[in-house]
Amino acid sequence: MKKYNIAIIGATGLVGSTFIKVMQEYNIEVNNLYLYASSNSEGKIINYLGKDYMVHDLANAIFNNVDFALFSAGASISKEYAPKFRDQGAIVIDNSSYWRMDDNCPLIVPEINFNDFKGNNNLIANPNCSTIQSVLPLYYLDKEFNIKRVTYTTYQAVAGSGMKGINDLKNTKEGKPSSFYPYDISKTCIPEIDSFLENHYTKEEIKMVNETKKILHKDIPIAATCIRVPVETSHGVVIQAEFEKEVNIDSALNALYNQAGIKVIDDIKNHGYPVSTIATGNDFVYVGRMRKDLSCDNGLIFYTVADNVRKGAASNAVQIMLKIMKDME
Repeated sequence: MKKYNIAIIGATGLVGSTFIKVMQEYNIEVNNLYLYASSNSEGKIINYLGKDYMVHDLANAIFNNVDFALFSAGASISKEYAPKFRDQGAIVIDNSSYWRMDDNCPLIVPEINFNDFKGNNNLIANPNCSTIQSVLPLYYLDKEFNIKRVTYTTYQAVAGSGMKGINDLKNTKEGKPSSFYPYDISKTCIPEIDSFLENHYTKEEIKMVNETKKILHKDIPIAATCIRVPVETSHGVVIQAEFEKEVNIDSALNALYNQAGIKVIDDIKNHGYPVSTIATGNDFVYVGRMRKDLSCDNGLIFYTVADNVRKGAASNAVQIMLKIMKDME
């Protein structure tokens, strides 16, 4: 494969450092690697495939001579800097929430809707972590049974808040007071992720609603409840879905077996179902606990788990980049 010039913005953060880790796992050789972060990280050295690269202050970034720019530095940084890289010829893949609902910006899960990237805008949004692991099984089930309605309940790990969340969990486990979450996350679940809106939903919940519709190209009723739980990495999502066509457990599982990006674990006799410790460290969405929804006809309830830092963020972006690279060969 051709070597490209790649910039990583937010290179020292949780997702940014995982960009680098995943790229090395995929053995993506680079022509040049430009690492950017805040001034606090200026001069830090990061090794990539045996070569040392220096981290530079984003304020001093050079925007030309970049083929791909991976962003994970927050919405305000993406708003300001993503167009600057794009306008100088880079294909930008942004992990923040800023561009996701922009009509001119495709929102991509590569197994589902890679063709939404037409190559004419060159600014791609990476979906919310919980959305990614939810829409992947829904996409395959929708192809078979035609979704009518979806309800989500998420159980989101503290890594979704970055290092601040991880550190708060570790500190409260040691008996220190919480400095980030409004309650001691080591002792309780917290039904509040992102800020509350006037309709009493949180921004995280509305993200899942809107992003699901955009990715699946379906304007269906969707509701979500998002809960932070005392787990370090890998989110869980309970999905209730109603379909137009008749569906049962066997037909639903058959629709998911051997699909790209999915692993089915559904063996209740032997406690076989998705859990965070299985998902952490890889790029699969695990699906299980499949059962009929007794409250409606043609309804299912099932559970998904995925590593929110990898498939929910960094790996999804790298997979998008890889698909574009292969198309450019």
